Amino acid sequence: MAERLFFALWPGEEQRSRLLGALSALPKHHGREPDPEDLHITLAFLGDVDPERRACAERAADAVRGDPFALLIDRVGYWPRPRILWCGASDRPEPLLRLLGDLNRGLRACGFVPDRRPFVPHVTLARKARPIDPRPVDPPLIWAVDAFALVVSRPGERPSYQVLRRWPLSYDASH
Repeated sequence: MAERLFFALWPGEEQRSRLLGALSALPKHHGREPDPEDLHITLAFLGDVDPERRACAERAADAVRGDPFALLIDRVGYWPRPRILWCGASDRPEPLLRLLGDLNRGLRACGFVPDRRPFVPHVTLARKARPIDPRPVDPPLIWAVDAFALVVSRPGERPSYQVLRRWPLSYDASH
């Protein structure tokens, strides 16, 4: 049976609390906010995946070697076409780009096609939101990233996402 899967950076309780604080500091947007347990940064969306391709994706993730890093969540933005309110990082640290590149290379071997759009590390704060002007997150949130996760989407449930497996990042002397 196919599952709707994606790889993500998954916040701890402290990061989740700070993200919710950033959301509560914004003007009324009248959008649909996610369950607090669903906040995350998507690395790679896989779509509907059968067990064989899931196993391949997990093997690809097993091969990823990356370093922990700090991600500075420092801005709030709005994408008008999907009407998404988000907060994210102005800069993409090199360890994040290596993690994303290594993961996508492994996933390509499983037949997954990476998103062609430039990667913008962001957390969706609301869908179908009214526009708000871009602004800084004050104070910025430092997200200490030490793992990434494989997540399944369960539409109609709250929370909608469930972490299936995590992969730790550890310092690698080869970098």
